[in-house]
Amino acid sequence: MYRPKKLKQFYNIPALFLILSTLFSVSHGRQNENVDLQSDGIMRLVKRKMEETESRNSSIILAKEETERPDPLNKFKDYKGGWDITSKHYLASVGYSSAPFALMAIVWFMLFGIFLLCACICCCCCHRNKPYGYSRLAYACSLIFLILFTIAAVAGCALMFTGEGKFLASVNDVSHYIVTQGLSIYDNIIGIQNFLISAKNVVLNNKFVPDDLKGEVDKANKLIDSVGSLPRIKSQDITDEIRKLLKQINSALITITVFMLLLEFLGFCKLFCSQKLVVIGWIVITLTFFLCGLFLVFHNIVSDTCIAMDEWIQDPMADSAMGEVLPCFDMAFGEEIKEAGKGVTTNVNDLLNQFITVLANNNTANNQSGPLVPLICDPYKHGDSQESCGDEVPLKNATEEWEKYVCQVSEDGDCTTPGRLTPDMYTEMIKAVNISNGLYDYNPFIAGVADCSIIQDTLRNITTNHCPGLKKYSEWVYCGLVAATGSVMFSLFFWVLYARERRHRKYTKRINKGYDESPLVGGKKL
Repeated sequence: MYRPKKLKQFYNIPALFLILSTLFSVSHGRQNENVDLQSDGIMRLVKRKMEETESRNSSIILAKEETERPDPLNKFKDYKGGWDITSKHYLASVGYSSAPFALMAIVWFMLFGIFLLCACICCCCCHRNKPYGYSRLAYACSLIFLILFTIAAVAGCALMFTGEGKFLASVNDVSHYIVTQGLSIYDNIIGIQNFLISAKNVVLNNKFVPDDLKGEVDKANKLIDSVGSLPRIKSQDITDEIRKLLKQINSALITITVFMLLLEFLGFCKLFCSQKLVVIGWIVITLTFFLCGLFLVFHNIVSDTCIAMDEWIQDPMADSAMGEVLPCFDMAFGEEIKEAGKGVTTNVNDLLNQFITVLANNNTANNQSGPLVPLICDPYKHGDSQESCGDEVPLKNATEEWEKYVCQVSEDGDCTTPGRLTPDMYTEMIKAVNISNGLYDYNPFIAGVADCSIIQDTLRNITTNHCPGLKKYSEWVYCGLVAATGSVMFSLFFWVLYARERRHRKYTKRINKGYDESPLVGGKKL
């Protein structure tokens, strides 16, 4: 089924979904399960599968009340599926909200066209058979209402122009935030991958990390390769799309605003024929009715999306339409990366401690002397604070602490001053400890990926700081456009009436002036 692709690109709030949806779930099935399970093991397995199925079936409908609109694809029954940007029924129902304006545009085009046709027929065929005359009340009322509706049109254009500027500023802000978040995720993923790759090359005292750990690192790197560069790519693509759309929206709104004001201004001028001006206004009003409907659809989607995001962050793990567009990482993916990072940190720390024990604290290795170098503290066993580590040094303090034990060396590499670490030994240890500490520092990010808290925080920031402005200013644009369109529409009627009364008034004055000067009439006015 055809799905309007441009419509989805037109709305910048769901652009976040396109960036972060690249962080999709990676399923990992359990292999080689023991088929000789005991009866209680079988029952636990069955119970777990039933709970998982029940959890998947318990879905929530996002923005249910706000999205209940007639669905033209379902015999105009109310749409009950809630927010779902991938559903043709949702897009059809929200698109149908513009139907009243489309109907008004058609009715206006036909009725006013008939009105103009009748006016032309009367003007061309009937005016010679009827005496001219004008109503002062009609002349005054048409002028007053023309002025009032002109003021209303100017006010509507001002509201639309102001709202358009603020709305585009809000869109720029949220777009920048979205792209920044996408690049931040990309940088973090690549940072983890770089540390994992570097860990495979760690060598201390001719000892490497174990081969089984290298296998885990390779496996984690393959998973990262499958998604690592996508946030950056999507961010760049969406940035280009947003710039194009903002340029188009800005051009359309400025053109409409200027044209509306110009049309109203020309209504009071004698530079152009009033009939031509009315015809131009007739066509412009028809187009702006369709534009009003388009902006109503736009405002509805922005509002629905903000409400859906706000509801989704309350329960991100529930089955919902948001999960299809913006799936979180699978827990298995996060655990795979986390275990690889933990294994690297622990093994590198073990290598460092062996290196310190065998070489640094050995007096005969390089003529070392002085206090013993403290061992590294494993943060997964003792924490990362000095209080929990005791005599051992925490990862984050190792660089500064070990620098105190560096000695000056001779040309042969032996210490000539008190100390236990030669500059070369210190450099190797710092390279290793930086890898270990770097992977440990990425633990919060990995945990946030696994439990979806990163995406939750991102959407929470959007709903709190960006959605209010987006909804408010899109409503300003919509209301200003409707006000300007309606005002110019009524102005057209009073233009026709005012032009007729002014023409009759001039003709009547000229006739009366001729009778005043005629000796046959004796100055008696008609």
